[in-house]
Amino acid sequence: MNEEDLLKRSAEEREKIFKRYEQGREGAEIDPWEDPGFEVYHATDRYGFIHDKRLPSKVDPQEAKKRQIEVERQKKWLKMLKNWDAPASKEKLHSRVYKGIPNSLRSDAWIKLLHVETVKKNNTGRYEEMIKLARQYSTDARQIDSDVNRQFREHLHYRERYSIKQQSLFNVLTAYAMYNSEVGYCQGMSGLAGVLLMYMDEEDAFWAMHILLTDPKYAMHGLYKEGFPKLTRFLAHHDKILTKLLPKIKKHFDKHGLDAILYSLKWFFVCFIERVPFNLCLRIWDIYLYEGEEVISAMAYTILKLHKRNLLKLNDMDAIVQYIQVKLYKDFIYDEDTVIRHLEGSIEELKKHKLIKAGEPGREELPTRPFGEFKEPTFEQIVGIRTETFTEKEKVTNEIITLTSDAARESVEKDKECQLSVVDSVGFTGTDTDNTSYLGSRSGSSSICDNDDDSLAGSADECTRL
Repeated sequence: MNEEDLLKRSAEEREKIFKRYEQGREGAEIDPWEDPGFEVYHATDRYGFIHDKRLPSKVDPQEAKKRQIEVERQKKWLKMLKNWDAPASKEKLHSRVYKGIPNSLRSDAWIKLLHVETVKKNNTGRYEEMIKLARQYSTDARQIDSDVNRQFREHLHYRERYSIKQQSLFNVLTAYAMYNSEVGYCQGMSGLAGVLLMYMDEEDAFWAMHILLTDPKYAMHGLYKEGFPKLTRFLAHHDKILTKLLPKIKKHFDKHGLDAILYSLKWFFVCFIERVPFNLCLRIWDIYLYEGEEVISAMAYTILKLHKRNLLKLNDMDAIVQYIQVKLYKDFIYDEDTVIRHLEGSIEELKKHKLIKAGEPGREELPTRPFGEFKEPTFEQIVGIRTETFTEKEKVTNEIITLTSDAARESVEKDKECQLSVVDSVGFTGTDTDNTSYLGSRSGSSSICDNDDDSLAGSADECTRL
């Protein structure tokens, strides 16, 4: 195929993808695996997530009490939302956010906390303009289409292929990749936009995501930018917190070659989405939108502090990661109010030790290109030819992961040698199991959020980008 044919094929493929989302479910060819069946009755929780087992027919007494308290809080929040800029509202905002925003008013509250209306008003017509540009020039449509098909599929709004919310998610992500060309699209952004769309309409979610990436209070741009400079800074700060306040955990993790990057990516990239139960995740988001980026490090510290005893009992890298990434998502053990009280205490503790801030962002974290300025993609970008080489920043990140993995393997081998020598000295024999590599091979460049497998295989892949 010559260049002209490749460009033509790419344009046709892009148009087909956009057309499917434009038409929605009507007349769409949907494979059975893309549109799994489910029971709605007694299977969907109050946040819209579908569960494999039926939910209890009777409401738990504690849950009933919580809902009654939330109803009372709704009245106070309604009054506060109507008088948002009043001194009395500002005075009460902190305590009410930490107590939890009523779910029915979360949409209004988040929009207020992020100042979405102001930003949207100052950019009238820009979102529609970006959607049109994306349809004509997007180089990320194929990857975004694939990720939309995987994101929050256990949620009622995203369950059906080409549903209204899937359409919105696709539109927001393709449009934003055009608007913020320096970041483009990184797969972690689908989770970010997916949660916003649970509580906002399409355009509000677009501007909310832009605020999260570019407002200095959140500054997520540096997380998704090539080389992930903000991630590097926050991981170093996380290690500093552990060294100072959780030295036993730090020593335990080091002993097993466990670098923070292997268990904390979704903490920093998407504010704990799919790493803690969703009801707790929403409470963290409430506080994050109110306080800003400092909450992420404080919550990371809180998780390890609360589960310190259990983590110290685990003597295997894979087991520790499995506990942090999988077990705590299914069952955090502590109820959300208890966790938030500890989080608030952690914030004060970090302030006391002057560890609440991760330092000032470097210039490499900040946006350098004008937003919404169109730059025609290259031939390689249009037809999807991946780069064969890595940037220096990507090489450094891969080297850190490789060194960490090698250290872990050496530690495991030494432990085995010690165990075998002891066994031999007392006359026992045993069967040794294969020590499989914790790192998967990597082929081509991929996104830091590519691998959604919760094992350690592929951790190196998670540290590079498209």
